Amino acid sequence: MKGYGKECIFGPLFKLLEASFELFVPLVIAAMIDRGIRQQDGSSVLRSGLLLVALALIGLTCSITAQYFSAKAATGFAAKVKHALFAHIQELSFSELDTIGTSTLITRLTSDMNQIQNGVNLTLRLFLRSPFIVVGAMVMAFTIDVKAALIFVVVIPILSVVVFGIMLISMPLYKKIQTRLDRILGITRENLNGIRVIRAFHKEDEEMTGFAESNGLLTRTQLFVGRISALMNPVTYIIINAALLILIYTGAWQVEEGALTQGQVVALVNYMSQILVELIKLANLIISITKACACATRVAAVLDTPVSQQFPDTLLAETGYHAVSKGTAAHTVSPQASPEESVCFSDVDVLYAEGGAESLSHISFTAKKGQTIGIIGGTGSGKSTLVSLIPRFYDAAAGTVLVDGIPVEQYPKETLRRKIGIVQQKAVLFQGTIRDNIRRGKVDATDEEIQTALELAQAAEFVNRFPSGLDHYITAGGKNLSGGQRQRLTIARALVRQPEILILDDSTSALDYATDARLRQALRKLPEHPTIFLVSQRASSLMHADQIIVLEEGHMAGIGTHEELLQSCAVYQEIYASQTR
Repeated sequence: MKGYGKECIFGPLFKLLEASFELFVPLVIAAMIDRGIRQQDGSSVLRSGLLLVALALIGLTCSITAQYFSAKAATGFAAKVKHALFAHIQELSFSELDTIGTSTLITRLTSDMNQIQNGVNLTLRLFLRSPFIVVGAMVMAFTIDVKAALIFVVVIPILSVVVFGIMLISMPLYKKIQTRLDRILGITRENLNGIRVIRAFHKEDEEMTGFAESNGLLTRTQLFVGRISALMNPVTYIIINAALLILIYTGAWQVEEGALTQGQVVALVNYMSQILVELIKLANLIISITKACACATRVAAVLDTPVSQQFPDTLLAETGYHAVSKGTAAHTVSPQASPEESVCFSDVDVLYAEGGAESLSHISFTAKKGQTIGIIGGTGSGKSTLVSLIPRFYDAAAGTVLVDGIPVEQYPKETLRRKIGIVQQKAVLFQGTIRDNIRRGKVDATDEEIQTALELAQAAEFVNRFPSGLDHYITAGGKNLSGGQRQRLTIARALVRQPEILILDDSTSALDYATDARLRQALRKLPEHPTIFLVSQRASSLMHADQIIVLEEGHMAGIGTHEELLQSCAVYQEIYASQTR
């Protein structure tokens, strides 16, 4: 709320001013009845009427002003929290993102934040106003008649018990609702992303059944908490109306006895009605605050999620050796590291969060600068996990991963990622033009650099066929392109930054053999001679590699050239034989 102190003061303040003027209304009406109507004084009635209009206009002005300040504070607060939340999510490693889940994070940023914003707005407007009216009406009633005002003293505590009792019951239920809403959003997201697979295997009925069960559970919970919350209005109406009956009955006798005037009885009834309206507002406010608190707890849980990966601030180079410093601490890498080594894995183990067994175990190899390293293995053997360690998407549970002789943990994030161009298994494109998507690899890339990257990625041919060329519009996820086109554009995005290390994680699976061959030939002729990591299921795509790493169930089954592995590695022999005659 920093930066919105003025709004947080003026919002409630103007609401209290409005409430103060509202408390004078019953007294004006009482004077109108007792002096004007009873004594048939037309000028008194007119004066009282004009005073009521003035009070209404002043109250309206105060209300609009309070709404403006409250809305400004609430929207500004929500915007700042969303920025903080989004920034924190960007800092989380893949391990935390895998644990929390995408659908949960989307709910936190959208539905939960909307509830919090609404709660802040209502709190600034009504949290002081409603109690002020309730207490003020009771005080004003005492100024009229002490005996009649004792009814207020009895009614208000009873109403408070009802309101806060329902609040205490409903608060944990609203937390359950938000959790079950996460599940619904997760199912919806999975279905929308996998709609083609679902239709291909005719699983629509099963998915609809699963969605209906989760949706039914959410609905039942919402109905249950809705019934509890719905009790608030009728119960409060019953209590208030019973109090009104008692007030009118006792007031009538006091009028007969001359202890009260008719106007004073009407004023007492108006104060009781004000209390009724404000307590209902307060009850609804408490429900909104309850929802907002439940959502705030969930948002805070994400913000409190510790970032497991810490990156140093600077990377220093000293006469052929590298040193890393952060604050007063410094680490100098041993001079034994060869300047020709680009990437080195030393006895690396990887264990995913909440994983039962190690995904990679005892991985050791060295890739020299300019070499092409092929990685092959069966499904689930750990190929993508291995290359994800180089840009430090995941941290090794044991062992060390070095880039240019320096452990990846000692690189500033930007320095490390700037060295690497990566194309992951799933080709991800963003809504916008082709130029915008390629420039995600290099923000200041010229059209000539983009065109060169497209030619290297074998994408220039189909891009040039578009009437608008680089300005061709791509829908979210690249749904208006084929799988092969998406893959080639993501490869161009990685190549445009001219990386020292290029990682292609099974990113040519949608390409035909001829295009794949032309791409590999173009990569071999890159002028900057990057170290290339090729992950592929095709043995033919890796035959030219300087080294081929063969993985089986997280272990290295072999490493060497194509010819060496055909002689010594049974796993590679089996893969090669299954793909060739």
